[in-house]
Amino acid sequence: MFKRNLLGICLPALAIGVFGALAMHAQAPEGKDVSWAFPVADKVQPDVDMKKLHQVPGSTLSLTVPQIDDLLNPPDWFPSEHPAPPKIVMHGNAPNGLACGSCHLMNGEGHPESAALVGLPANYIIRQMEYFKSGARKDPARMNGIAKQVTDEEVRQAAEYFASLKPTLWTKVVEADTVPKSRVTRGRMRLPAVDGGTEPLGKRIIPLPNDAERIELRDPHTGFTAYAPKGSIKKGETLAKTGGKGKTIQCTICHGTDLHGIGDVPGIAGMHPTYVTRMLYAFKNGNANGGLDQLMKKVVEKLDDDDILNVAAYVASAPR
Repeated sequence: MFKRNLLGICLPALAIGVFGALAMHAQAPEGKDVSWAFPVADKVQPDVDMKKLHQVPGSTLSLTVPQIDDLLNPPDWFPSEHPAPPKIVMHGNAPNGLACGSCHLMNGEGHPESAALVGLPANYIIRQMEYFKSGARKDPARMNGIAKQVTDEEVRQAAEYFASLKPTLWTKVVEADTVPKSRVTRGRMRLPAVDGGTEPLGKRIIPLPNDAERIELRDPHTGFTAYAPKGSIKKGETLAKTGGKGKTIQCTICHGTDLHGIGDVPGIAGMHPTYVTRMLYAFKNGNANGGLDQLMKKVVEKLDDDDILNVAAYVASAPR
């Protein structure tokens, strides 16, 4: 195993759908114990061999950790599996316009500390980048700076690329009472603890990679299992489909009965559950304050911590 040589991951956020608004310092809501959704890197990290070459099954590439973690040149392990990506996705726009593929991967699925862009409407992605550029969406550690660095044409090219990709089963939600113990890398990736063991899950959702080493390599062929409290998926489904007797507005009205989106409204089915959680809090605290984000204010206004957890578990479990 090795740690990622990153100081922070590029974080996209979508009104439940694009470019996560989690900054490097993890902007958890004040007074709320939801640190599980806003992971902070452990102070002590395992050592890593910077010169060792790494491979993923089925690829001909051999790369070192510094090469894998180069945010201006992310690995493309399987270039034949997707359309030719534009330069901004592969190499970014130095110095601050980091390559989109470094955080969202070349398949657009991303990791729990970022966001999935795969298959989202291109116009929606473009609009979110406008929000980042104006400051209506807040992520001072990454996305606000990136949005100011890249050109409108680069944004359009990246948006069309990710919109053209097809979603996969990337995160499987499993209800449980216990979860493997975990640690958090410098890039805020949660991985199984080095010493193993389990612990009570409690009121948390904990996503862990199905293959930790391959996930750190940014392998697009392996995803995650998210552990959620027992009963959370059904409770979330009730809120999403009925509004909970006036507690919220049905997700299905705007995002469709299957949560796959309608027009420029993004699909949210299968989104990383911790990402969904962060975005729901962002609508509450004003970190997501773009034009269309206003539509989410009433949705989240009366939701408590348990409601948000349940909705996130359900949304993440929905077929893509």
